[in-house]
Amino acid sequence: MSGALDGVRVVDLTTVLMGPFATQMLGDLGADVIKVEPPAGDSSRMLGPQRHAGMSASFLHTNRNKRSLVLDLKQPAAHAALLKLVATADVLVYNVRPQAMARLGLTFEALSAVNPRLVYVGCFGYGQDGPYAAKPAYDDLIQGALGLPSLVAQVGDGVPRYVPIAMIDRTVCVATVSAVCAALYRREKTGVGQAVDVPMFETMVPFMLGEHLAGWTFEPPQGEPGYPRLLARDRKPFPTRDGYVCTLIYTDQHWRRFFEMIGRPDDFARDPRLATFATRTTNIEAIYAMVADILRTRTTAEWLALFERADIPAMPLNTLDSLVADPHLAASGFFRLAEHPSEGAYRQMVPTPGWSESPPSLRRHAPRLGEHSAELLRDVMLRYDDAETPVFITETGWNDHARWTKAVTPAQRVEYTLGGFAWADSNWPWLEELCLWVLRYPAPTYNYPDNFTLITPDFQLKPIYYAVQGYARGFSDDEALWPPASAE
Repeated sequence: MSGALDGVRVVDLTTVLMGPFATQMLGDLGADVIKVEPPAGDSSRMLGPQRHAGMSASFLHTNRNKRSLVLDLKQPAAHAALLKLVATADVLVYNVRPQAMARLGLTFEALSAVNPRLVYVGCFGYGQDGPYAAKPAYDDLIQGALGLPSLVAQVGDGVPRYVPIAMIDRTVCVATVSAVCAALYRREKTGVGQAVDVPMFETMVPFMLGEHLAGWTFEPPQGEPGYPRLLARDRKPFPTRDGYVCTLIYTDQHWRRFFEMIGRPDDFARDPRLATFATRTTNIEAIYAMVADILRTRTTAEWLALFERADIPAMPLNTLDSLVADPHLAASGFFRLAEHPSEGAYRQMVPTPGWSESPPSLRRHAPRLGEHSAELLRDVMLRYDDAETPVFITETGWNDHARWTKAVTPAQRVEYTLGGFAWADSNWPWLEELCLWVLRYPAPTYNYPDNFTLITPDFQLKPIYYAVQGYARGFSDDEALWPPASAE
């Protein structure tokens, strides 16, 4: 079953989190997402735990359902290749400052001249009509600009702190996906693409002030800014006899059932602070303090059972450890062990469920750097009726020098190289030549005299030399010219 965006091609020029998470969502929905990376790769490839360099946990969780194409966009040939790719695309998403896109010659005006149907979406720090237009932005900076740390200080210990998740990045991701889908819908009606800006600051201000603008909504003001319930110091998980419980006693019915549940049914009727939603909001500090005193008298399990019988919203307080083991997520299969072609088994969070006809799906694991460069560039050639031009890959190889921390063993180098040759033979029939780099350095280079070579500077033949020679001659593994023991 195809996803809702099946047939939509997205050129992804984003890095780290905000943009990649958005384009992953588009990929989950069925879009063909082409992640264009510089030769060094997206910096998030090195962010956090990893089994192999360039394939971090963070990268795995923000780049599934994508193909990786390496282009150095400062090089004319790579820039020209990108323009040809854009001509085949429906959407381009970027998350650098517009000024950087202009320096690269990748403005909306330049790209819409190549593809008038292109939806050109930028997610960056600030709207382009104010003095912050060219400022860099990160999640922490936008949190600060919104005043979130000030609110944390107000309800906490007086010290401003950032919210400990990348809340801004992930929220703006969702806004970006919404913008892409809406722009595509309009294009289907008009046939014309457009540029869409999704600035982090302006996107998040309504999230901040939707409740907290409060009395300042009106002119003249009808009270102070700030929503009392959200700013109550006791609006937090309530301590129990043995832990914590999260509950929101909200409606009149909730409050009535709560006092019935604890054997004090008359308190609700007698306490004027509890009479209406408005009076509860005005007196929320005292009310939450009262609830906190009550909830300290029983265990978490006892309260959860009581709340469930009374149909009052409540949940246990999870930690990172317990969230991963949450029984609801386990029952729904939210976490699944998947097998990545290079990274092995890893825990995957499934795309958002709930689609009856075109559900999101996992079609591709997060790609290795440049994994799809050859096939994507070949696709561009075919689209431009350039199938007859010979294609050569001029540099491949693995470093097997023991002094390099990321080096492979000589045996691994043989395995990877011959496996790469065999894969290319099977999957790239159009490839003319696949060349290894390099035969021999005549002198030490960067203190590594023979890191990528087949022959040492003193003319000693390495295991990879014999293996490639045997492969070229068509020898089977048991006919190899080099003894396996020598490759260890």
